[in-house]
Amino acid sequence: MRLLKLTGVALMSISLVTAVIVPTGIIPTVPYKEEGELWALLVAGSSTWQNYRHQADLCHAYQILHAHGVPDDHIIVMMEDDIAYNKQNPTQGVIVNRPGGPNVYSGIPKDYTGVDVTYQNFLKILQGDEEGLKGIGTGKVIKSGPSDRIFVNMVDHGAPGIFGFPPHPNSGFHFLKATDLIDTINSMHKLSKYKKMVIYLESCQSGSMFQNLLPDDMNVLAVTASNAKEMSFACYLDDTLYKTYLGDVFSVKWMEDTDREDITIETLKSQYALVQKEVNKSHVLEWGDLSLNNEVMSLYLGSKKTLNNDVWYPPAFHDPCLNSSVASGDVALAIMEANMYTSFDSNEANYWSEEIIKLDKNRNYLVSVVEQLILEVVVDAQLVMDITTGEPQEIRHWDCYYENVQSFHDMCFDLGMNPYGLQHLHTLVNLCEHGFTSGEFTVAAKQVCTHPPFMDIF
Repeated sequence: MRLLKLTGVALMSISLVTAVIVPTGIIPTVPYKEEGELWALLVAGSSTWQNYRHQADLCHAYQILHAHGVPDDHIIVMMEDDIAYNKQNPTQGVIVNRPGGPNVYSGIPKDYTGVDVTYQNFLKILQGDEEGLKGIGTGKVIKSGPSDRIFVNMVDHGAPGIFGFPPHPNSGFHFLKATDLIDTINSMHKLSKYKKMVIYLESCQSGSMFQNLLPDDMNVLAVTASNAKEMSFACYLDDTLYKTYLGDVFSVKWMEDTDREDITIETLKSQYALVQKEVNKSHVLEWGDLSLNNEVMSLYLGSKKTLNNDVWYPPAFHDPCLNSSVASGDVALAIMEANMYTSFDSNEANYWSEEIIKLDKNRNYLVSVVEQLILEVVVDAQLVMDITTGEPQEIRHWDCYYENVQSFHDMCFDLGMNPYGLQHLHTLVNLCEHGFTSGEFTVAAKQVCTHPPFMDIF
């Protein structure tokens, strides 16, 4: 199996695949119509008002597919669906993806909501496992074959090698592992369950879902909001009406471009080049089969031409998305600070000030536990410093890392209830890459994590 690694504008042939920065120069090599059908799977893997932006991104993606003629029976939607009618929503039944934007919730299918939004169901849908989804949601799956194309859009929190799904009581570990995703795609490829597939993935460390994993010979192109080591960014903070972030920078940029362009002409390559330039705080990257770049967007988003009445261009010198952007891991703090600064009275301001102090205290406690864990395993103080604060390593020892994450989740901090913990999972990668075993970490977790359960460490 041939794999390539491409970094920046330079190509280097080695044994593993990673990313490339593609130059412009766009000549579609295929017509916008092609045999076979188009299927789409959209998933927002979070819940709660604080994560409003993820479901807003998903709903916008649905509106694009719908407007471009993809029928609802070929679009599968997975979302918690706790935003449109949330008690904090000042416009009940409405979700917007930018301030003053249209209602992107209108008409959206609700195939899998609430407790049905799991990574297990996601993989079953992708593979077309109707039997495994009997009695769950609408039961819709991707029924693709060897002539069909698949578009997958995934939006949520992430960490090295994992992508989040909503936490539910007794749901256990609710994160999709990169290795499970790639194994599923590999199985689909062997069984000729698709002709071509494009994946757009928005999360922190999203590049780690494909780095050193996705080959270039399975007709799959993945585009990620960030590289394997950095956060992605939220944007469009509405501190007056919705009091939350309405979108994510990568998602907003590719979708607003799609809304403006004739996607029967625009290629994947041209959109990638534009989005990569505009997303200026994280590194948008591509993975897998880069030959798909020369194809037009309509092959994966629908071929019907549409006159979008809500085409919107950001001001040339004041892009409200980019100017309001913040690292996803800092969203909770940024929302609290905005609430404090826009408070109507001192009591409200004091409340948010106390919430910020509490959040900071809880974050510091989580960090101290992580440091104790590493010290329990490593002993040497300097090596502890290298592992906890040094450069995040690429994941090579996947089993060790995943076992560490499971132990941390089970014994120390539930990562769904305490998403700040996701920002420190790179230390568990580093631990494995320095030769320490998952067994050693599990013993340390039993020794160190004797505290009562925590919740809401954002």
